[in-house]
Parts: sequence; C-alpha cells; structure tokens
Amino acid sequence: MKYSKIPVAQSIVSLCVAKNIKHVVISPGSRNAPLTIGFTHHPEITPYSIVDERCAAFMALGMAQQLQEPVAVVCTSGSALLNYYPAIAEAFYSDIPLVVISADRPIERIDIGDGQTIKQKNVFENHILYSANLHSEVVLETEATDKKLQQKQFESQRHNEREINLALNKALEDKGPVHINVPFYEPLYDMVDDLKVKPLQIYPDIKQRIYSEKELTPYAELWSKAKRKMIIVGVAQPNAVEQRFLEKLAGDNSVLVFTETTSNLQHPEFFTRIDTLIGPIERSGDAEEQFRALQPDILLTFGGMIVSKKIKSFLRNYQPEQHWHVDPKKAYNTFFCLNKHFETSVNSFFQNFLDLTTPVESDYAEKWKGVRKERQQRHELYMEEIPYSDLRAMQSIVPKVPKNYNVQLGNSSTVRYAQLFRWDATHKMFCNRGTSGIDGSVSTAVGAAIISEEPTLLICGDLSFFYDSNGLWNNYLPKNFRIIVLNNEGGGIFRILPGNKNTENFDTYFETVHNLNAASICQMYGLEYQSAKNTSETEKALKDFFDASEKPKLLEIFTPRKLNDEVLLEYFSFMKS
Repeated sequence: MKYSKIPVAQSIVSLCVAKNIKHVVISPGSRNAPLTIGFTHHPEITPYSIVDERCAAFMALGMAQQLQEPVAVVCTSGSALLNYYPAIAEAFYSDIPLVVISADRPIERIDIGDGQTIKQKNVFENHILYSANLHSEVVLETEATDKKLQQKQFESQRHNEREINLALNKALEDKGPVHINVPFYEPLYDMVDDLKVKPLQIYPDIKQRIYSEKELTPYAELWSKAKRKMIIVGVAQPNAVEQRFLEKLAGDNSVLVFTETTSNLQHPEFFTRIDTLIGPIERSGDAEEQFRALQPDILLTFGGMIVSKKIKSFLRNYQPEQHWHVDPKKAYNTFFCLNKHFETSVNSFFQNFLDLTTPVESDYAEKWKGVRKERQQRHELYMEEIPYSDLRAMQSIVPKVPKNYNVQLGNSSTVRYAQLFRWDATHKMFCNRGTSGIDGSVSTAVGAAIISEEPTLLICGDLSFFYDSNGLWNNYLPKNFRIIVLNNEGGGIFRILPGNKNTENFDTYFETVHNLNAASICQMYGLEYQSAKNTSETEKALKDFFDASEKPKLLEIFTPRKLNDEVLLEYFSFMKS
C-alpha cells in the first residue's frame, strides 16, 4: 500500500478511515496531491474524481444526505475552495455531515504574490460547525536528531491530530459541515510504503438529552387542555418517526398534522397538501372567520425547512399561544412566537411526552378533514379542465413514478408543484431546502443516485438543470438514473410572484427567457434523450421512461411560458368554490 510521505496527510487519511468515512470526492490539483495519494490508495476508501468543485461538493452532499454519515471533499488551494461554499451553506442549514478538506500554501506564502493563494483560514466561518487550521510540516530527508526540533515536530503533529479529531467528531456529533485546512510544503508527490504515524484518537461524544417527567409535565398539561393543536413537519428523513407515535397523533381529534412531500411521513389522516387548504381560504370572502377557526392553541413543529409560504403567512398573522419545536440541535423562530425548544430527538420526545397527556373532546380535526375532502374533489375537477402546462405535466408525472423511487426535487416552482399532489407512500422525497437554491440540484441528485439502493429520479426546472449541468460530467452515473426537466423557457417562478410581467426588463432580468434545450448536453454526457411538447407526447414518453436501459435517461417536457402562472394561480381560486 502507498502513502504520502507527509505525516499530516497520513494522519488525515488514517483518522477519516478510523471514523468510518468511506466516500471521498476529489477534485484535481497539485497542492492536494498528498491527500489524493492517501485516499486513492486506501482500500477502505471509495474515491471519486470530479473536476468542477461546486459540483463535487454537491455530489458529496447528495451522498451524505442518503448515508446520514460524513462524506469528504478534497480540493487544491486557491479559488477551488470557494466553489464549495454553496454546498457548505446547504449542509449547514440542512444538517448534513460534509467534511471539507482543503490543501493550502504555507502561511509565509500567503499574500506575497504567489499563485493560487487566498486567505483560506476560517473562510467559511459563518456557515461551518468547526474550522481546523493545521500546521504545515517540513519533511526532512533524514530523521531530526536535535531534541528541540524533535519536540517541535511532535507538538505540531499532536496539534494537527487533535484538530482533525475535533473537526471530524463535530461532523459526527452535530450533523453538519466542517473544514480542515492543511498547508503543504513541496515536494508533494513523494510516497512511502509504510505508515509513519499512529495518530491520537479522540472518540466522538454522541449523546442525546432525555427530558424527565417533571420537566415535561407542565407542557403535557397545556397540551391536554388545548382543543386545537397543530403539528407541522418540515424536511425529514424517511422513517424519522416511529409509527406508533404517528398512530396516536392521527387518532386525536384535537390534533391536525400537516406534512409536506419532503417530510417523508405517511398516514391517511395527515394533511399532506398544505397549500390546497390555505390557498383557497386566502381568496374567500370570509377568510378572517376561516383562519380564526383554523388558528391553533398550540403549534408543535419538527423537521427542517417548511416549503409552504402560505402556512408561514397564516401562522405569522394568526399566531398560536404556544409554539414548541423539537430538534436536538436548533429551533427557528419561523412564526415569531417560539416558546420552547425541546433539545432532543422527535422519537425521544414523543416517547416521554405522549403518555403524560390525556385526550380532550374536540371537533378540530374532524371539521378540517371535511374541508380536505371537498378540496380533493375540487382538485380532481380542476385537473380535468386545465390546458397543457407545468401543472398538467406534473399531474402526468406523479402517478407514473414507480414504487420505491428516490425522488429528488429542484427548487423554486418544481418543489411547490410537487406539494399539490399525492405521492406514493414508497417514494422517498428530497430537496435542497436548507438554502432553497437552484444551484446543485443535478449534482446532489447524482450523489444520491450513486449511493441509493433505490433508483433515483430528479425533477427540476430548466434553469436549475442548465445551471448545474456540469453535475453530469463524471463517470459514475447509474444506468437507472432518471431526470425530468420542465422547460418553460425561463424562471417560471417569477411569473407566479408579483411583478410587471411581459416587459423587456422582466423577461431579461427576472424570468431570463431563453430557447435552450438539453439535447446536446445529453449527447455530450451520454444520456438517452426524449422530449415532449403536449399532454399526449408526455404520457407516451412516460410509458417506457422508467424501463431498464443501458444509459441514464432524460425527458425534457416543454411547457407554455406565458400560461403556467395563470393555471396555477387560478387553481387556488377554483378550489375555494
């Protein structure tokens, strides 16, 4: 086996392996050669070569999203590192363990006019859980005999090992991004056959707070008295909550449980399409009365970011008396009325909390289940009438996705359209909602597809796809990977938002109108390409789109740019009748 001759590179690789990091995404460079040598020669590491650092980081993010374990990305010095930032921000807000390892120049080479040097120390300080800034090491041709020099080398090595441990442990303990910055002196490519270091091992301290009966009783008493309780689940991993807790909540007539496609929680009694409930109320003549009837006494939230702007607006204007959030790490004051943060896992909270509560007589859930039934009937009627559009295309897509698919959603309009439909309970739904950016949708889906045991489908808009099309520039695309691009010739989300549409300024600087298509990209990267321009073509293309193939497939569905917003906005008006 081959190792880099540089001890700090040996320490990084050894400690990553010791902490069970198995996947490392490497972007080519010279300064990171000691790390590349170490990771690519280690039998317990699966390395990936990705040229574009922004894509590399999102690909690693997609892997870590699926594994729920740290995945490392490695780059050279200079601006290469800055390309990681969008994925780091997403990992920070989505609680995804991403280990960033950057090569650097020795400190005396910074800001003296050397090439490919920037200030890399603490460069991600606003969006990182830990920054480990290592000491550079001079590798001597012969062992040092001077005791003072030996002591300096030992101290430097121990400093580095401790910092590497602390960074990796933070990623494991708190589920988020960390940065290890390591300066290297030349020569960079020298290798040895034997490991010269036995790095200090600091074990992670993964613990969970358990609330006592005494701590929970005051909140259980409030819960037991409240006749209108609402639970909202944001982004969550599949099977994040034990089924027995879901059954108990579903059977309580004083509780409404709102979920989203990205909540990955399934129960027939839950409200899965928030906007179909809230949107029509906004357009009703008695909106005030209906919102007062829906306003909860207690709001309990868990999971990550919430997609629905409508539920945010509603609860900010009609605030509950109590808002509690359950999460081991953080609680956002999304509705400006947060009373309590339970710093524990959802299962631990329900395990100790629900048995302390008693049922209360209420018609809260029953009333709104009746409204939900009416909304579903109106939804089906509207879908029968609408012209070909983004919404009509999504209506065709959703029932055609086979069971047990890993579905990755692009941001902006795509994830919002997805909220209006019932997805199969076997689908696992993901979207980069931490920062809600369109950058990295393709790369994240590729990373997820490489790791996932189930086949992966990415559904995204045209701008998301073209923006991140470099995510297809690799040799790792699984044959069963599928992409559906909704091409409405621009940023369709901006036509839904308020603005002065159909002007040259709007078309160019907001909607960014274009006439591009994905055919040449597919040819370049080796994907099968299909296109559709109406409902019948879409239905026909979807018939065999998910069949086994020798190459990944992409289906580009072209929709009418100036009609999509009208169809969606009219949907909510129609639903209220």
